[in-house]
Amino acid sequence: MTGNMEQSPISTDAIIIGAGPVGLFAVFELGLNDVKCHLVDILDRPGGQCAELYPEKPIYDIPAVPVCTGAELTERLLEQITPFHPHFHFGQMAERLEKTPEGKWRLTTDSGTILEAPVVVIAAGGGSFVPKKPPIKGIDAYEGKSVFYSVRKMEEFRDRKLVIAGGGDSALDWVINLQPIAKHITLVHRRDEFRAAPDSVMKMRALVAEGAMDLKIANITSVLGEGGMISAVELHDEHKAHHNLACDRLLAFYGLTMKLGPVAHFGINLHENLIPVDTATFETNVATIFAIGDINTYPGKMKLILSGFHEAALMAKKVFAYIHPDRRYRFQYTTSSSDLQQKLGVSEAA
Repeated sequence: MTGNMEQSPISTDAIIIGAGPVGLFAVFELGLNDVKCHLVDILDRPGGQCAELYPEKPIYDIPAVPVCTGAELTERLLEQITPFHPHFHFGQMAERLEKTPEGKWRLTTDSGTILEAPVVVIAAGGGSFVPKKPPIKGIDAYEGKSVFYSVRKMEEFRDRKLVIAGGGDSALDWVINLQPIAKHITLVHRRDEFRAAPDSVMKMRALVAEGAMDLKIANITSVLGEGGMISAVELHDEHKAHHNLACDRLLAFYGLTMKLGPVAHFGINLHENLIPVDTATFETNVATIFAIGDINTYPGKMKLILSGFHEAALMAKKVFAYIHPDRRYRFQYTTSSSDLQQKLGVSEAA
């Protein structure tokens, strides 16, 4: 009786789709306005494009911060929103959005999580990140059964003979995290250089040196098995030799690409795969659904993180009116408002 049981809805004030820098700052602006948030992101960590595609790449146009990396910006934003206790749902795609009889939005993810809120904020950058699939004929038959592009539950890989393919942060992180519970892990990468954090590379090489895992410099050219269950991968190594490597699970991390995804089917007007908004509130054509950051469009739009921060502030003002219709909006400065400082935990009264 476990397969078809629907999860109970989780209620909140606002659902934010996307946990990149703009989505994270939206938590801050909404929190100042007493709006509680749940965030959904297809990635397995916060930071969006900044953290996933260029965590070490310097960013120079964040006000008052001459230079920081994508990873550092994400860390600072997470620290800033700590007082508001947001709830994150990582590794999940926002799959379906519908209205409840009570007039709220019900969002269902591809993992079955159900969130209900009066307001939805789309902060999904250029859309949803989706994994790049390896160009291997017939791999579709194995996907979701023995070939995976993300890790939802570590326990599913306990005592498995794993091949992990890739050379970035995701591949190295999961090598390190799964090695203690897997029966055996082989990391396969096309060259003996890695795009991951140096500390992760060092830990991986230490595991190889200890004999706790294997590293193969090769390309995966095909998968072998039947009934959706993989039994081996065929490797084409640096010496142009072909050989089979036995395994019962393949985790492939070949990078990510952007697609608008299910957001395109939420009933929102689109223009060239972007969402037009009212620049006074950043509301879409559908009342109580907002779009901020790179996913929206309007005259004069500039795709900058700082623009998304500005949009989040104006969005939060309108959301306040929806969530607290009985309260009058009061514009306040964090530098002088004891009320806001108390919310942030920085006043003497906090």
